[in-house]
Amino acid sequence: MEVILAKSAGFCFGVKRAVDTVYEQIESGDKIYTYGPIIHNEEVVKDLEKKGVEVLADSEELAQMSEGTVVIRSHGVEKAVCDAIEEHGLKCVDATCPFVKKIHRIVGEKSREGYQIVIIGNSEHPEVQGICGWSETPPVVIESAEEAENFEAAEAEKICIVSQTTFNYNKFQDLVEIFEKKGYDIIVVNTICNATEERQTEARDIASRVDVMIVIGGTHSSNTRKLYEICKKECENTYFIQTLDDLHLELPKSAKLVGITAGASTPNNIIEEVQNYVRINF
Repeated sequence: MEVILAKSAGFCFGVKRAVDTVYEQIESGDKIYTYGPIIHNEEVVKDLEKKGVEVLADSEELAQMSEGTVVIRSHGVEKAVCDAIEEHGLKCVDATCPFVKKIHRIVGEKSREGYQIVIIGNSEHPEVQGICGWSETPPVVIESAEEAENFEAAEAEKICIVSQTTFNYNKFQDLVEIFEKKGYDIIVVNTICNATEERQTEARDIASRVDVMIVIGGTHSSNTRKLYEICKKECENTYFIQTLDDLHLELPKSAKLVGITAGASTPNNIIEEVQNYVRINF
């Protein structure tokens, strides 16, 4: 069995930076918290918990803290959360991905200039919720063509469109086209991370050539789910797993080529375990 491993599989820059930041803070000896899971990978979060790191689920839990260090997750948080950390006298270490921080700056600036902020992404995702919290006017989150078609704004209203960093690039373009046809004064800022575009393009290419495709990542990882959706369209035999324990392959007799990719929050050791297992056992 030949295995093709995506070169882009595994930690992206922002995720690696965030995880490294937490491990560095552990060495300080202070009590360490993360606001929300530092990344969307349960295995990484479990390892940090073993080292004494606690996850603060929401602002209510944050309000109960009077000392310690709070590391802001890679997805970022609302401005109000940053302000609350400071108000409670806690040490704040910002591990927000720099590409997400860029969106925060754009949204804050353009909302102050009178633009209606439109965020293309999943309203339930913490990154999008964080972005919303930096707009000084009520933002609108759009995820589907139907929502884009139904969007209405004042004729003279200015619109600034940004995107969740892990959104599907092709779908983003399709939704932007719908807005452009409406005739508004629009600024479009493609804030999809380059690493996300490269990962999705590579996954699509590999999936189109293999008999079986394996996508590895956390169950709550948005970018991994999108990789799975992309691969599934190209290869019917596509599997979404979190660790090797989830891999239950029933390979067709004709299968000779297996592709593997992984989300941006998947540690290399998990990728290597899956890759070695497939090569040895099939």
